[in-house]
Amino acid sequence: MRRLLPLLAALLLLATACTTGSAPDPKPDGERWRPKAGLAWQWQLSGKLDPTVDVPVYDIDGFDHSADTVADLHRRGRKVICYLSTGAWEEFRPDAGRFPAAVLGEGNGWEGERWLDIRRTDVLEPLMAERIEMCRAKGFDAVEPDNMDGYANRTGFPLTAADQLRYNRLIARLAHDRGLAVGLKNDLDQIPELLGDFDFAVNEQCAQYDECHRLAPFVAADKPVFHAEYELSTDDFCARSRELGLSSIEKKYELGAWRRAC
Repeated sequence: MRRLLPLLAALLLLATACTTGSAPDPKPDGERWRPKAGLAWQWQLSGKLDPTVDVPVYDIDGFDHSADTVADLHRRGRKVICYLSTGAWEEFRPDAGRFPAAVLGEGNGWEGERWLDIRRTDVLEPLMAERIEMCRAKGFDAVEPDNMDGYANRTGFPLTAADQLRYNRLIARLAHDRGLAVGLKNDLDQIPELLGDFDFAVNEQCAQYDECHRLAPFVAADKPVFHAEYELSTDDFCARSRELGLSSIEKKYELGAWRRAC
């Protein structure tokens, strides 16, 4: 996504960088937010944040928003998910210069973004640990790690399904070690293997591609599927979404404040 980065986000990331060299002591599982299937949500990654949507869950950009914003949403009764890209490099992030050229692959379809070589966990694990620690320090309840299906795309690297499973589980562990819930973004083919590692799913356009039934294991486990469509109207997908127990909304591609819920 194309976003401007507030100076506060950059300063906070630098401040936390020196404290994340090693993983924190894992928190007991009972301290982590465990969302239940069917929760309504708002997903806003661009534009001035509208905190007034009457839903229990907000998903917002982790870099673009401060601890004060998260605290305000908490006062309004919301749980707050921290959006991060964990599988692609973004040139506009404050830590972009810390990613060596060797781990940067092909573009992922968004301006200024390139797939990462997720096999290089020696490089990526400390960088992603710092990003997730930033989410924790700001008070977020969960992480939405994006671009988690590079192996199924043209990344410029010979990634395998096994590489993706290892990396996705690494991201889930980094979040859980910091007391945060974590969602599986898309990556439908690996749901059977990863269901136990993730607390919810985030999906784009499963109705458009007739794939929503593949998310049923999350709902069966009482874990929410936060689902968005861009090119279909609610009249086209809400009936089926209700049958499947998905938390579905219609959004525009820029993921601003506008939404239409089922």
